[in-house]
Amino acid sequence: MSLINGFDSDGVVTINRVILKPGYAVEDLEERVATLCENVKTYHSETGFVGGFVCLNSGAVSNEGSTIGQAVESPLKDKEALIVTFWQSFEQHEQSHRSETFQPLFQKVLELCENGNEEIAYRMLWSGRAYTPEEAREARMAKERYAAAA
Repeated sequence: MSLINGFDSDGVVTINRVILKPGYAVEDLEERVATLCENVKTYHSETGFVGGFVCLNSGAVSNEGSTIGQAVESPLKDKEALIVTFWQSFEQHEQSHRSETFQPLFQKVLELCENGNEEIAYRMLWSGRAYTPEEAREARMAKERYAAAA
């Protein structure tokens, strides 16, 4: 089972990093990105779009997962968002950006961006969901069994 249903391992993941300009609120970003995402779902679900999500910097910095010193609150809290989309191919993604319905909405999002826009395309190396409680118990038992045999 894939993490994103219908997303094959040879698909493409694109990531936009948005940093809000001063004077704009998260609600401005939410409204404009929601309109843009609805457009992509409506016009590109049959031409390569598989799914996506938008996440906002919460300000929390992990002391356990960071290696750059003692973590403090991120200065980009409530200012930085990632727009992540999943596509069957990079070519289909690029075609979606050329759409007459997409471009005006995309420009409205760019008006909010302090950092301009750079959208990077990635190829998937791994995705997965958590084990169910039963699967987790079985995995632990298998590790203990094979560790003892080694």
